[in-house]
Amino acid sequence: MSKTFDLLIVGGGLNGPALALAAAQSGLTNAVIDAQPEGARRSDNFDGRSYALALASVRMLDALGLWKDLQPNAQPMNEIKVSDGRAGDAEVFLGLHFQSAEIEEGPMGHMLEDRYLRRALLAAMAENDRITHMPDQTVVAQSVTPSGASVTLASGDVLQGRLIVGADGRRSGTATRAGIRRTGWDYGQTALVCAIAHEKPHNGVAHQFFMPAGPLAILPLSGNRSSIVWSERSELAAEINALPEEDYLTVLRPRFGDFLGEISLAGERFTYPLGLTVANNFVADRVALVGDAAHGVHPIAGQGLNAGLRDVAALAHVISHAARRGEDFASPLVLARYEQWRRFDTATLATATDVFNRLFSNDNPILRAGRDLGMAALNAIPAARRTFIREAAGLNGDLPDLMAG
Repeated sequence: MSKTFDLLIVGGGLNGPALALAAAQSGLTNAVIDAQPEGARRSDNFDGRSYALALASVRMLDALGLWKDLQPNAQPMNEIKVSDGRAGDAEVFLGLHFQSAEIEEGPMGHMLEDRYLRRALLAAMAENDRITHMPDQTVVAQSVTPSGASVTLASGDVLQGRLIVGADGRRSGTATRAGIRRTGWDYGQTALVCAIAHEKPHNGVAHQFFMPAGPLAILPLSGNRSSIVWSERSELAAEINALPEEDYLTVLRPRFGDFLGEISLAGERFTYPLGLTVANNFVADRVALVGDAAHGVHPIAGQGLNAGLRDVAALAHVISHAARRGEDFASPLVLARYEQWRRFDTATLATATDVFNRLFSNDNPILRAGRDLGMAALNAIPAARRTFIREAAGLNGDLPDLMAG
């Protein structure tokens, strides 16, 4: 096995493999260093985790040659309803209503289960001779010089490359070793994540209810199933998650309402503490960060993975264009283009999710009246609705090659 590569990608979740495939299309070689065993990544068991893929992310997966096989298991999101709800009135709609028919490009997004996306990425990496996947490996040290970079694995192996990319999550070791600090705070909320089966069809409608304790998202999956991302105060969330299955559903039902009929769990339950964390810099000498390693935001808009894939597409765009021009694609000048491109979008997303969470996660009657009037006014303006739909679909702004369609 060659131990010299163009890119040394630390993190084998979703963003790391996506970057490896994108870079390989430009003729660059990649090592993907994955802390998880390959068997865990390839599991076919449905564990309840799913992603809301914006249209721009779907375009990217199509450009990487993955979407044709993923599409049969993906559920289009034909409508999104956003309402200011509270326990017991979740079925009452007083808010925003977005429909895919309001834009020409097609569904604004698709829901896709984690197991399908992970296995597709693994299969594509295995078929690409420019990618070396290294599962069950961790990085313990990294170093850079003016002309290259290297990482040392726990096994003692040393890999050489031109650029180190941290795709290793909110507690990124890559960022820490590069001396990159983070800014953020905890929300005191925890997301309860699961999938449910329900009696009535969802018709491709996604719901976002703003409850006093935090938002509740009900996102359509294939068949009569939906993905749930349900935020509660952390202490209460821990108590709820520890309940037996039927008691867990007893707590969920009044929040969920009965608009989809009887419900039951379809997969495992997870909890994720919620907070905001943004790297103070997205790049350092011969180091770049993508995904949660660069920014972790509240899941209130379901944009976490989409923002990460946008990082991947932007970084792939910048380094591939630089390589074609004969530049050192890992030079400070080239990496600064990536940081400048992604910094503004990321700051906007982080601010928006933070403000929305603080504004809606309360039962203050004055704030409640104001936000309901605001949503009603926005819903009455077609041009404003269309702008929001295009933003949710990832179609606004300067799009990287992989997302341009």
